[in-house]
Amino acid sequence: MRDDDVETIGWQLTAFARRARALAERLHPELPLASYSLLAHLAETGGCRATDLAAYFLLDKSTISRQIGDLERLGLVERQVDPANQRVKVLRPTEAGLRKLAEVGERQRTAFRSRLDSWSDADLAAFARYLERYNAAD
Repeated sequence: MRDDDVETIGWQLTAFARRARALAERLHPELPLASYSLLAHLAETGGCRATDLAAYFLLDKSTISRQIGDLERLGLVERQVDPANQRVKVLRPTEAGLRKLAEVGERQRTAFRSRLDSWSDADLAAFARYLERYNAAD
């Protein structure tokens, strides 16, 4: 039974990821999910180095460089000298990046609310805790 549940969880997480990508494409076609995730992380942390992003998202540095380059060209991210170490560049969202993040985030929350509207408060709270617990395992 436990193996069956683990199998079901795997399939459901895969379906969840596919839906999240599709939703992201509909909500912000100009900002791919990967770039949106990087921008959101930069806003959440107040900025970090590209190598920190690569480590956090378990991505190759070249992948991060391409995506950050796209975000810079869109004017959503900028590089700033780290005051603690003048040789280090810290990536930070621009004001335009923060506005885009807020706009896309609100559209995303609206879509989630719509999908979860029929859930009870208890089910919603349990789901939130389970997702936090699952993601904390990394």
